[in-house]
Amino acid sequence: MMENLDAKYYKLKNFRFESGEKLPSLNVEYCTLGTPIKDEEGHITNAIVYLHGWSGDYSSIKRLKDIIGPDKVLDTNKYYLISPSALGSPKSASPSSSTCGYEFPQYTINDMVNFLHSFLKENFPIKHIKGVIGNSMGGFQALTWGVLYPNFMDFIIPLVSSYQSKGWNFAIFHYMNSLIEQDPDYNQGNYVKNPRITSAASQFMYLFGLSRDYYETQVSNQDIIDSMTEMGQEGFLTDANDIYWRNKAAMAYNLKEELYKIRAKTMIIAINQDQYFPPEYDAIPLSRAIKDSQLAIYDSQLGHVGSHEIIKIEKEIEDFLSQF
Repeated sequence: MMENLDAKYYKLKNFRFESGEKLPSLNVEYCTLGTPIKDEEGHITNAIVYLHGWSGDYSSIKRLKDIIGPDKVLDTNKYYLISPSALGSPKSASPSSSTCGYEFPQYTINDMVNFLHSFLKENFPIKHIKGVIGNSMGGFQALTWGVLYPNFMDFIIPLVSSYQSKGWNFAIFHYMNSLIEQDPDYNQGNYVKNPRITSAASQFMYLFGLSRDYYETQVSNQDIIDSMTEMGQEGFLTDANDIYWRNKAAMAYNLKEELYKIRAKTMIIAINQDQYFPPEYDAIPLSRAIKDSQLAIYDSQLGHVGSHEIIKIEKEIEDFLSQF
C-alpha cells in the first residue's frame, strides 16, 4: 500500500495570502489512502490529514507506515488519510514552481493552513475532519489548525514539534538564510541558475537530524562525510527561494499566546533525543499550555527523524484515537 503512492493534483483558485496578495491559481499536490465514509448528505466523515515537515512532500506519510493499514492504528478501513504537499513545496505552489519566482508572496504558517483548508473544502465533500497529524514543521501547522479552525477537527497530533520558533531552531533557520543571502549568485532571489550555496545550507541541517549518541556511536567519520555529501547533493537540487521562503515562514511562527484557542483533543508526541525539539523546551511546556492534552515521549537514537519509529508508542496512539 505504501510503496507506490500516486500523486494527485488540484488547482486552487484565487488564493489570498495574509499579506493581502492574491494569486489566481495555485497547484496542490496530494495523495489519499483508505476509503472515504460518507454521511446521508454525502459528506466525508472519516478524514485524517497528515502534514509533512520542513522538507518532504505528500509521500512523507510513509514515516507512519508501521501504523497505517488494515487493522493497524491508522486503519485504512476506518480512516480516509489525506496527505498534501504544503504551500511552498515545489510540486504544490512555491517560488520555484510558479511564474512568480522571487516575487512569490512571502507566506506564513497561517497561509499554509488556510491554503490546505481551502483545498479540503473545495476538493472534497468535507465539513469536518477526524483529525490532523503533523510532523515537525507539519506540527507547526497542526497546532495552527487547532487555533484557526478549532471546531473543524476532533483531534490534533503534533509530532516532534513545538508551539514557537525560538532558540536553536530559530538560529538554524536564520543561519541557512544568511548563507543564501551572502552568496552573490543569489542576487536577492533574482537568479537564473540555482546558487550552489543551497548545498552548504542542506549539509548544515544534517548536523541536527539525528541524536548526539547516533553520531558518536553508530557511524564513522567517513560515514558522516558520505552522508553530508549526499545531503549537499540533494540540497543543490532544492531551489534557494523555496528554502528561503520556507525558513522565513518558520522563523515568524509563534502560537504561545494563542494556544488557549485550541479545542480539539491534543496528543503531543516527542522524542527524548530530538536535537531540534528537546521535550523539556517544547513538548512538555506545550502539554502544560493545552488543557487536557496528552503527552507521549519515547527514546530513539535517530533523534528528530525517529518518528520513523513511532511504532514504539503504538498502544498510546491507539488508546488516544479510541475516543473518536
